[in-house]
Amino acid sequence: MNYIDSYNFSNKRALIRVDFNVPLNQQFEITDDTRIRAALPTIKKILVDGGSVILMSHLGRPKTGPEDKFSLRHLRGHLSQAIGVDVKFADDCIGASAKSLSAALQPGEVLLLENLRFYPEETKGDTHFASELAQLGDVYVNDAFGTAHRAHASTAVIAQFFQDKVAGYVIQAELDNAKKVLELSERPFTAIMGGAKISDKIQVIENLLARVDNLIIGGGMSYTFFKAMGGQIGNSLVEEDKLDLARALIKKAKELNVNLLLPKDSKIANDFNNDAEQKIADNYAIPDGWMGLDIGPEAIHVFSETIAASRTVLWNGPMGVFEMSNFAEGTIKIAQAVVSSTQKGGYSLIGGGDSAAAINSLGFGDQVSYVSTGGGALLEYMEGKTLPGIAALD
Repeated sequence: MNYIDSYNFSNKRALIRVDFNVPLNQQFEITDDTRIRAALPTIKKILVDGGSVILMSHLGRPKTGPEDKFSLRHLRGHLSQAIGVDVKFADDCIGASAKSLSAALQPGEVLLLENLRFYPEETKGDTHFASELAQLGDVYVNDAFGTAHRAHASTAVIAQFFQDKVAGYVIQAELDNAKKVLELSERPFTAIMGGAKISDKIQVIENLLARVDNLIIGGGMSYTFFKAMGGQIGNSLVEEDKLDLARALIKKAKELNVNLLLPKDSKIANDFNNDAEQKIADNYAIPDGWMGLDIGPEAIHVFSETIAASRTVLWNGPMGVFEMSNFAEGTIKIAQAVVSSTQKGGYSLIGGGDSAAAINSLGFGDQVSYVSTGGGALLEYMEGKTLPGIAALD
């Protein structure tokens, strides 16, 4: 694979697949521009070289073609300010307007294309659609790690139409940091897995069991483990069809001498509501009519001690329903423990999605080693799968 620093973009039109799937409020203002800021070094390297930039991305999940709320034109002003140039906008991503605007680009100029997913051909990986996109640039740059696990037209299929294709700084950093965890980890190595369902994390858990010293399980998925071990979990979230799987993972952890840490206690509530009645309960004895919505104080203490003593930490998934302030303490305390481990010289990789949102919203993003921009893509990479967007660059 060729990386961006190996290529001189002078007088070249660089067609860059970026991940600008950013959250917008009702006034179409960007509420979190993490993904845009992540792409800036790649964009600026090309402009400094004397090239021009054509940006293509998706936004949201439009179902029936163009929808104004998913138009990338809403990003134009923010992008112009972030890059420092007046970003041009094409009201289509293929066709006459996109072709004429891209052909007229001068060195130092930037063009933003309309939402790729206004065409169903994008997610179908349509070859003809990919070839139409490819006509807009001289060199292809993929810097969208967040969609690298999708075999879409702009992320994988398009690469076959370019002799010159390189990975941008985001993809390079994502791969470098994932390899640090999977191949170059210092001991003790602790993986923290949270979130709602075992089924979402099963393959990555199985792959990590052969590599980690400690595996911390939190969030809604932990209650499936407790029920599998004979615990009373009340109305807590459970995957009834995954009880045998939970038992098998417990057995495998023992066989591999991995310290599997499940939360001893939970903050429970009598309703899925921030203002519901709350109390602390042992996870083997949650009363009927009550549900676990966050890890409890004893779990926080044990988990934090383990994390703080680790040299490598991988975190993917919150410890509770952190969107509700009364059930955010577990996630906050775990984030603080990860920061503490990092400050002592440890290495920490925060998986994308909810974990990245949590760490950034708490203001800890610059106090950990790396915050991934790709939730699903990072998980699939951790599972040992080949990512189509990465393979296409080889």
